[in-house]
Amino acid sequence: MTIDPATIEAIDAHVHLETDGHGHYSLDRELMDASAAHFRASHARTPTVDEIAAYYRERRIAAVVFTVDARTATGHPPLDGHELLAQVARHPDVLVPFASVDPNEGAGAVDRLRDLAAAGARGLKLHPSLQGFAPNVATAYPLYEAAGELGLPVLFHSGQTGIGAGLPGGRGIRLRYSDPMLVDDVAADLPSLTIILAHPAVPWQDEAIAVATHKANVFVDLSGWAPRYFPEQLVRAVNGPLRRKALFGSDFPLITPDRWLTEFGQLDIKPEVRPLVLRDNALRVLGLGHD
Repeated sequence: MTIDPATIEAIDAHVHLETDGHGHYSLDRELMDASAAHFRASHARTPTVDEIAAYYRERRIAAVVFTVDARTATGHPPLDGHELLAQVARHPDVLVPFASVDPNEGAGAVDRLRDLAAAGARGLKLHPSLQGFAPNVATAYPLYEAAGELGLPVLFHSGQTGIGAGLPGGRGIRLRYSDPMLVDDVAADLPSLTIILAHPAVPWQDEAIAVATHKANVFVDLSGWAPRYFPEQLVRAVNGPLRRKALFGSDFPLITPDRWLTEFGQLDIKPEVRPLVLRDNALRVLGLGHD
């Protein structure tokens, strides 16, 4: 069983799995609290995979779900990828699992990605700032090449991050690693690799638009920023050259899909573009709706 387009009204391309439900979390408490404060959210109740599935099923929305493996940069043990895939597999009608591996582990990361893909992962999530690597570093290319061979899209965090925000030195997290121009190098070198730039890439919004409009293999998700704060040039681009390139994404649980959809509904988006952003682009880009 997989996503049925006849029963799904939207696809949220950006949902975080922050706990395995057994007392383990994707980040240490200081980083989670900093992120929650940045988004004026709360981690007092972190939803489990089953709770996320029920939440999205009730709304007739499918969700791309993932964690981030940043063991090298943070020293925090990641959530077990196989455990998460097993939990997500209980909900194939609404949840689409992406894997995450630590690119700093070289060949080990490639092996882990292949293993997780065999276990059901449908994409790869990377967060250059949190994981502490430049996307265009040569040592990461074997990982991208493996993703391409496996037919997995790669979702890169881009722009500002709430993780580490407000902490001394941002806890050592470097924003420059999330400049979309670094991903432009990857897109140019690997034209068959499907790449998604996550978030309005503030302060590099124009750069992200340029990369996505120039490279046929690059798309953007609109998560992490409430639509009322979308830069004017992003709204213009979504109505124009990004109409078949932009994907709905919330950043749940930090931003809820309810809030995102309400605010997106208030933007001056052309009627024919809305269904593309909310569902149809994701069906095509992610290869959903069929086995």
